[in-house]
Amino acid sequence: MKQNIRNWIFSLLLAGTVGSLQAQTVDTLVVDTCATDTIVELPWPQNLQARLDTLTSDKMFDYTQLGLMVYDITADSTLYTYGAKQILRPASTMKLLTAITALDQLGIKHKFRTSLYYTGEVVDSVLVGDLYCVGGMDPLFDTTDMKAFSASVKALGIHTVKGKLVDVNTFKDQDLLGEGWCWDDDNPSLSSLLINGKDDFISQFAQQLDKDSIFPDGPAEYAALPKDAVLLCQRSHSLEDVLVPMMKDSNNLFAESMFYQIGAATGARPAKSSHARNAIKRTLHKAGITGSHYKIADGSGLSLYNYVTPELLTKLLVYAYRHPSIYRYLYVSLPVAGEDGTLKKRMKDTPAQISVRAKTGTLTGISSLAGYAVATNNHVLAFAIINQGVMKNDQGRDFQDKVCTAMCK
Repeated sequence: MKQNIRNWIFSLLLAGTVGSLQAQTVDTLVVDTCATDTIVELPWPQNLQARLDTLTSDKMFDYTQLGLMVYDITADSTLYTYGAKQILRPASTMKLLTAITALDQLGIKHKFRTSLYYTGEVVDSVLVGDLYCVGGMDPLFDTTDMKAFSASVKALGIHTVKGKLVDVNTFKDQDLLGEGWCWDDDNPSLSSLLINGKDDFISQFAQQLDKDSIFPDGPAEYAALPKDAVLLCQRSHSLEDVLVPMMKDSNNLFAESMFYQIGAATGARPAKSSHARNAIKRTLHKAGITGSHYKIADGSGLSLYNYVTPELLTKLLVYAYRHPSIYRYLYVSLPVAGEDGTLKKRMKDTPAQISVRAKTGTLTGISSLAGYAVATNNHVLAFAIINQGVMKNDQGRDFQDKVCTAMCK
């Protein structure tokens, strides 16, 4: 009897009666026959769609907003949408726009550079001239790099700098906070000269010179780099070096550094957030995303002025997947469910563990998740989920984990 019922369902699918449900987002998980009380499970993807229908019928959506989209990249078709065109705050899933644009326009070998120049000449072990520290907003410049700067000065054979230590901060504008950042958040400082992620570069450089018995006798100042300045030392880190901690750990400073790299790559000096926004819009356009139903305020998602749709995030993920030079590096940078990064403690011992790689997002009242999942039939899915208006972010995270489990089950 069960086999006859399965054959009947299968014949309906072939005839298109139930098969037409593939293009819909509302499906039934089971067929319950009155005569036998036998429950017959629908095949994938109708089964998945019905699971998601059950999840999106939760009473929490009577008082919170949800935007959800699931796209089957393998089959090139939309599997499920719920409020996918709603304009919502992305939180740190905004980093996907920054990362994908950087990979698209700068490339994985792009360098974040910090340089040391000098002017004047060496006379009797004294540099009669100035030292110029030129920032490129490298968030990975650390104590080891600073020691290399000081060593390059010592290699000139001097013990005194009869001149100034100059901060050249022309790489970006003077804004140290992003648009729409809350003043009481733990915000990174958006300085173009960074040491261990902090903006006290010149003072730490002076301290390192002192440790190496080199003594500048002039005051520190801000100025432009003279045309006759000579390069003394340059330290750099690749986009790949910055990308992985930016995505795995959701590092806001790294994301903002990459945001301004995108802006500076246009040739603008100083680079402004508007330059980065325009560059991101070009990549969005290439991904088939047009119109004005989004707003880009920063590169990290800290701003309350960022607005996107789940559809935008999903389309951008599909675009990245279809471009190997983007996808191979984006994919390995994303947190792995139950394994590492901001997903290390989530989805453990579920079908989603390891099968989901996605960027998390959290702000007060906002919880989001967007990335890739591998379904049980090995189809690759791109998805985006934004929960807005949740009083407890665990509500959003729990829902997202259930969606991911359904996609991979």
